[in-house]
Amino acid sequence: MRIGLLGTGPWAERVHAPVLAEHPAYEFAGVWGRRPEAAAALGAAHGVPGYADLDRLLAEVDAVSIALPPTVQADLAVRAAEAGCHLLLDKPVALTVPDARRVVRATGAGGLASVVFFTVRFGREQMPWIEKQASVGGWFTGRSDWLGSVFAPDSASPYAASPWRREKGALWDVGPHALSVLLPVLGDAAQVTAVAGPLDTVHLVLRHTSGASSTLALSLTTPLAGGGTGMELRGEAGVVHLPERGEGPVAALHRALEALAGSARTGVPHPCDAAFGLRVVEILAAAEQSLTTGTAVDV
Repeated sequence: MRIGLLGTGPWAERVHAPVLAEHPAYEFAGVWGRRPEAAAALGAAHGVPGYADLDRLLAEVDAVSIALPPTVQADLAVRAAEAGCHLLLDKPVALTVPDARRVVRATGAGGLASVVFFTVRFGREQMPWIEKQASVGGWFTGRSDWLGSVFAPDSASPYAASPWRREKGALWDVGPHALSVLLPVLGDAAQVTAVAGPLDTVHLVLRHTSGASSTLALSLTTPLAGGGTGMELRGEAGVVHLPERGEGPVAALHRALEALAGSARTGVPHPCDAAFGLRVVEILAAAEQSLTTGTAVDV
């Protein structure tokens, strides 16, 4: 399968391009970016052309891997789908529900495969853990902490210059990660309540369709000494914790691309497809509404 990369930023340079260049299921065909000179440079680093014309790249590949901000991802994903390309999407799929719905409609209309790259869902130890807990059932409550330090005073994060992260904060950046693990285990969300914490920090309470509840603490401004991630489930099976991540996103992206290839080959939608990405966006939008109104919001 020939695949193109859309994006030239740190995420594309550090993760997407190296994986596309070595993944055995794909032929890395080229790079497109909003800055043609950056696309040419990134492509040259991996022995593929940089494209100034997006439509030309889309016409020459079977799939695209998107490493672009959610502010522009939806439009380009729809454009790629209309050109017949399978989609490896980043999270969140979009920053509005209507935009996320457009992506789902475009993939459905073309009978195309899609996978949203929720990194934890493709972790070597996390994937079987999530499947096991979902099969066990009987969970009473869950807790998920995603306390990042991207914007902490002493942060050296390469993503600190990200305008959309500064504008939308932890809710939209790390919230998708937490939801991507909680939803398949505790069931879909029926209601969400959100309360603002320090700076961009936000706390969510979810009521799930299974009857379970969960709490999320999300931040990109946690002091370096106090940051970290963790998830805990409590129920009839006792208390369990999500395994700590022992590998980086490169290995996870290899698995996400394998999942995309498998879905394209079989026609069977992946659990992390664009429709699931839309559901995550719907819950985040409801949480944003709850922050504004100070009330619980049904989703």
